[in-house]
Order: sequence, then structure tokens, then C-alpha cells
Amino acid sequence: MGYLRFLFDNRLFLLAGFLLSFSSSYGQTFFIALFAGDIMRNFGLTDGQWGAIYTLGTTISAATMIWAGVLTDRHRVRLLSVWVMVLLAAACLAMATVTHWALLVVVIYALRLFGQGLMSELAYVAMARWFVAARGRAISIASMGFAAGQALLPVTFVALLAVIGWRELWVLAAVMVLLTIPVIQLLLRQERTPQSMSESNESLGMGGRHWSRGDMLHHPLFYVLIPLLLGPPAWGTALFFQQVHLTEVKGWSLVAFVSLLPFYTLSTIAFTFIAGWAVDRFGVKWVVPFQLLPFALSFLLLSQAQSIFAAGIALVIFGIGQAMHGTATTAFWAVFYGTRHLGAIKSAAAALMVFGSAIGPGITGALIDYGIDFPQQMVPMAAFYLVGAALAGLGIWRYQRDLPTSAA
Repeated sequence: MGYLRFLFDNRLFLLAGFLLSFSSSYGQTFFIALFAGDIMRNFGLTDGQWGAIYTLGTTISAATMIWAGVLTDRHRVRLLSVWVMVLLAAACLAMATVTHWALLVVVIYALRLFGQGLMSELAYVAMARWFVAARGRAISIASMGFAAGQALLPVTFVALLAVIGWRELWVLAAVMVLLTIPVIQLLLRQERTPQSMSESNESLGMGGRHWSRGDMLHHPLFYVLIPLLLGPPAWGTALFFQQVHLTEVKGWSLVAFVSLLPFYTLSTIAFTFIAGWAVDRFGVKWVVPFQLLPFALSFLLLSQAQSIFAAGIALVIFGIGQAMHGTATTAFWAVFYGTRHLGAIKSAAAALMVFGSAIGPGITGALIDYGIDFPQQMVPMAAFYLVGAALAGLGIWRYQRDLPTSAA
């Protein structure tokens, strides 16, 4: 099927995936971190205290994801998206009105669960389940929603911060979420549901069978992949969470750093399509082991960067890693474990990744309070990425022989 024909024939489902992933932006760290300075000043918090609050709220949301992610195996995306988006809008309004630092934990929990957690889960699981032969391309197109959010929202909201209060901007975010609901409902009027799919449209995993979440958790491959799953959300989240601190240490303006995000986004978009093509053309087993290498290189470069130009190059390389990670990892679960219990399986992985995004800000914030600035921390983070890449490569090399012939 030609690429343009694929886009046209599946435009409704692909656009729905795009909007679902875009709407997750309001619970993503890159968006919440834009208000870090205002939040810390408003509540009298240090970097470590704010990081601890963020870590606690995100960790609880990670635990909740283990249960909540299973809902995608049982209910239609069209129905689930309504409730998740209404609750996400409510979380945005809660951030606009919260008055005590202790309640920030609850607000962060809700933003992370319904934004980063469930909205992302809905987008990715839908693409992985609805598409088989073109799974990589479908996931890459849905991922454009994340990229668009990272390109448009920081620049827009930082500019608005100059004329509008930070609390009022969270009200605007809630309104934008609510306005997206009827569009998604219209696009998914004839949704491809799990119940409507025949057995022949389901793909099998290792050993020619569908794996349950319990089966996966009793298999060594999952544990070998833990550094690969933890690294990008933990240290990638920390990068955006600490962007205010990073720019202060480097002597850059926040506006100048945020203005680099469109270049990062363009890199993510370009390599997302390349990663999707590579997954469909060569197989996910050839893409996953290499996805952490751009992260390591970008962190080493950014740690040493003295100019905003060098920072831009580092972010472009970081975007390559994000593109590979978002596309290849999502396809990996369907290929190696099958699609029948994909929601439950991916929810376990998603919970681990959300937990990673929780510990990143907490660890880096505490180290900053102890006098170790974020650029210094980025060197051991790069080493973590390299170790994760080696372990993933060894694990996939060992177990890819168990894949069905069609998947391999």
C-alpha cells in the first residue's frame, strides 16, 4: 500500500491517534515544567521540594496505571477517551485553583495519570492494535501529536506568560482539552474495537501465542529491558523538568532555550517516520537496541555545551532518540507478546516508564540541592543509557529466535 493511500484510507483513525497523543501534552513534564518557577515562588519551594512533590504524585500515578491500563483491553477508545479527557480537564482546573503545597501532590497525580499515562496509552495501544502490517507507520503518525505538542505549546504558553497569569493559562489548557473531545468522538464513530477484530487480525508473540501480563512478568526479557524503559522517561523528563535550572546554570535565557524546541520537534518528526519505516521494513528487533545511543550522545553534548547553538544540536540528537523510543518500543510489545492482552502488557511497561518519569525530577532536584548541578549529572546519565542499550541488545538477540516466522 502506498504511503499516501495508507494515510487517506486510515485518516480518521490516524487523526484520532494524533489528537489523543497531542492532548496528553497537558500532563507531560515539558508542559508542567514551564510553570516550575511560578509554582516554586508561589508555594515557597526549593528545587528539591518541588522535585519531591512531582516524584510522589507521579509515582502514585504509575501505580494506578497498572490497573487503569487494562481498561484499554475491555473498552472502546471512543468511550474511554471521553472520561479520561474530562478528568484531565478537571486536573488542569485544579492546578489553576490549588492553594496549598500538599494538594499539589494530588494535582500532579491527576495530571500525570490522565495526561501522560492514560492519554498516551490510549493513543499507542489503539495504533498497535488497529494496525498490523503498517504498525510502525501508524505509531509514528500518532506520535506526531506528542511532537506537535512539544513544538507548539511551550513557545505559545511561555509567550502568554508575559501577559497572562500562570493560573489562568491552566484554565486555557482545560478549555482546549474539552474542545478536543467532540472532534475525537466524531473521528471514531466507526471505531475498530477489540471486540470487532477477528482472530485472524491478531498477531502472535514469542512461541506463537498471546502472552498475558503475568506471563511477561515471569519471563527474563522484560527485566533485561528495564534500563531501556526507565532511562528515557527518567532522564528525559529530568531534562525538561530542570530546564529553568539548566538555563540559569548555563547563563541562557529560558525563552532562548524554549525557542530550540521546534528544532527538537522537527528532528523527532523526521526520525519518527524513519523509525516507523524501519520497524515495518526490517523488524522491531533491529531498531530497539539502538534507540538509547542518541540519548547518550545528546546528554554528553549538552553537559558540555557553552552556547545555545550547541544546545540546539544536542536537542536535535535527543529528538532522534525520542523518535526511535516512542515508535519502536510501542511496536515491540505487540511483536514479542502478541496483541490480545496488549493493554495489560503495555500498562505494566507504561507504569514502569511513568515511575521513571517520577524518579528523574526527584533525584535531580535532590542532587541540585546538594550542590551537584544538572549539567554535571548528565554524564553518568549518558553512561546509564549505554548500559541499557547493551542489555537490550543482548536480550533481544537471545529471544528473537522464539518469534513466529512472520514476526521475525
